Order: sequence, then C-alpha cells, then structure tokens
Amino acid sequence: MANQKNASLNSVNIIRIFLLASSAAYIIGAVAAPDRGEMLTGLAQILMSPAQLTKDYFVIGSISGTFLNVGLVGLVCAAMTCLPGAVVNGATIAAYFLTTGFSFWGINFLNMWPFFLGVVIYTLVKKEPFPKYVNIAMFATALCPLASEMLLRYPNSEEVHGVTLSGVALMLVVGMLIGFLTPAMAAHSPNVHKGYDLYSAALPGVLLGLFAVAVLYKTLGHDVPAITATLGDSHPGVVITFCVIFFALCVIAGWWLNGKSAKGYLDLLKDTGHKADFTAKYGPGLAIMNFGLYGLMIVLYYILVQGSFNSVTLGIVFCMVCFGAAGSHPGNIWPIMVGYVAFSFAATTFLGGVFPTNAQAILVGLCFASGLTPIAGDYGWWAGILAGGMHYFLVTSIPAIHGGFSLYNGGFTSLVIATILVPQLETFCKTKEQRLAAKKK
Repeated sequence: MANQKNASLNSVNIIRIFLLASSAAYIIGAVAAPDRGEMLTGLAQILMSPAQLTKDYFVIGSISGTFLNVGLVGLVCAAMTCLPGAVVNGATIAAYFLTTGFSFWGINFLNMWPFFLGVVIYTLVKKEPFPKYVNIAMFATALCPLASEMLLRYPNSEEVHGVTLSGVALMLVVGMLIGFLTPAMAAHSPNVHKGYDLYSAALPGVLLGLFAVAVLYKTLGHDVPAITATLGDSHPGVVITFCVIFFALCVIAGWWLNGKSAKGYLDLLKDTGHKADFTAKYGPGLAIMNFGLYGLMIVLYYILVQGSFNSVTLGIVFCMVCFGAAGSHPGNIWPIMVGYVAFSFAATTFLGGVFPTNAQAILVGLCFASGLTPIAGDYGWWAGILAGGMHYFLVTSIPAIHGGFSLYNGGFTSLVIATILVPQLETFCKTKEQRLAAKKK
C-alpha cells in the first residue's frame, strides 16, 4: 500500500514538472523567435483583439508575442496543478495542452480569467475545494473568444470599441456564469457518448455558446459577427523546429523516466484508449514517450499534406496531441487520419467538394476528430476510418450554431459522430474485448 502511494505521488510530481517545463519551453520559444523585439507589443495586440474563429495570433500580434501568451497561460495552468489537493493525472495533461494549444489562437492571458472565477464560485457554492476542479477549470475556457467579444466589440458586429466599464462587467458576468455551469455539464457529458469522445468538455463548450449567442444576439436583435478567418503566411521553420525539438525531448524524457527503456510501449499501442489514463496504467514515462511520438507523427502528417504552418496549425498540433496521455496513440489515430484523407479525396475529386485535406478548416477538423480514437481502438480500424470520414463531412457546419465563439467546435463534432455511430456499433458489432473473449471459447 505504501509503495502504491509513493508511486502515485511520484507520478503526480512528474506530471507537474512536465507541465512546468512545457510552459518554460513556450517562454524560450518567445525569446528565440525571430521577431523577439515585438514580444510585448505583440502580446498587447493579442489581448486587445477579438478572438472569434479563426484568428492567427502570429498575424494579430507577433510570433514572439504568441509564444509569450502561450507561456503565460501555461504557467497559470501548471501552477494550478501544483495547488495542494489538486487532482493530477492523464486528464490534467490533456486539459493543460488543450488550453495552451488554443492559446495560439483563441485563448489569451486576459480572456481566460472569468471562466476560472466561475469554477471557483461553483466550488464555493458546493463547499468543495477548488483544486479538485483544476482540470475542469482549464476545460471551461472553451468560450474565451466570447469573453473577448463582450469586452471589446459587443454589441457591434464589426467595429471594435475597445475596453469600457460595461464591457468589463459583461465579460465577467458572461464568463463567470459559463464557468459556473460547466462542471455539472462536463460531468454529465460522458453519459451522452459513453466515453467514445475524448473531448468530453465540448458538450458544455458548445451548448452554452449556442445559448449565449441566442440570448445576447438573436433575441436582443443584434447581428452575430461574421465568421471570417484571419490567417497569415506559413512559418515552417519556426513551427516545425519548435515541434520537433519539443516532441523529441518528450520522447527522450519518457524513455529516461521509464528506466531508459521503451518496455511496455507495445502494450500501450494495443490499448483501445477507451476511458484510459496512460499515466496510471503504464506509468508517466511511457505516457510522456507516447505523447512525444504521437506529436512527431502529427507533425509529419501535416508536412506530407502540405499544411500551412501558421499559429493555428501549431496550436492544433498541441490540441491534437493533448490526449497522448489519456486515450490517443499512433495505433488508434491512423484510421482517423486515413478516413480524413480518403473522404476528402473522394469528396473533392468526384463530388465537387471544396475542402481538400490541407484546407485550414480540415486541418483543424482532423485535430479534433482524434477525439474518436477510442472508436478505432475498440471496434477496429474500419470503424475509425468511417468515424474520421463522417467527421470530415460535418465539422465545417458546426460553427454557425455557436457563432464561431466556441473553441471546442471540432470536439463537439466528435461528440455528435459518437452519438450517431456508437449505438450502431453496439448493435451490430463486437468490441475488442468481446472479440478476444469469443476467440478464447
């Protein structure tokens, strides 16, 4: 019993150090960026700009300002995991990297605070310790673009009026209310998709956005700002260099933490990923190693499909790899990737489709289709290909329902696909466990 407790504490500390080191890596990225002289002015521009989907922070601010923003957000999130009594596990790694990934486009050091405060108020009402809800607090930031909208532009649909007292009040009220409502909804979300969408927090992240847009815009007669992407030039040198160094270091660190060995990694690659915490099941070393290898695989994919390496692409790499310690790995993601490539090729070649595989919207879509990896893991590669293809067709239609204010657009798409597909799979197919049991008879 004592050994198990010590191992658990050791795992928690390793995860905390990993997150703090990752935050430091982002800060180093800011200092090393080619436009480091624009770091503070770039950050200020990011904080004072609307963040509705999809805004390339490299263009809105600067490369160095973007990395500084990510690093500051990361430091706050990592610090929260160090609070006494904080629940720290594979889901914590997911929450951290999803939040920092979106800090390349959508979340900033200013618009996240109302949501954290909302979760704090929830814990006070429930008379529970806030550290218990650190993961949920990070997941509650899905509607950060809406907070920026309330502060800087509302009720205008185009003109930015800047910071006003009423804007500050509205941002706080709307953000804290959403943060307050998120924990209960997030706890209910797995009942909807039975754990087959890893981006479970997408349920409150989109539904609350839908309701907020209905109340704040449609009902009150205001126009919802048009959803227009702001995308800049590709910076492959910056993005690829940072990612390769970061993920390679993760592989090395994971190998070292695992006793300078990759022992056990094949077992992890056979894991279905359904309701999985790789840090608890295989140890933090293998989980971090998988995180690194998975990240390198994603970068290679985006190179092969000739994606544009802007801040949005950089962000989605980290959003996609976030579940590398809690459900996703190269063995169950490849069918999703194949599904996206195959269905996009078929749609654009034979059906007159307008979204090729390397379109920015589809690059983003694939990122969050990765939430369906438990389907591929549990029901087989063909089910993963089907799930990826279905996600491809649906993902570009979801932003309209929340006005482009929810960052969890693709995760909600995965939830819809899981809700449609899983009942059919349960009815007509067997899970991996059921197939193995049948072979033993």
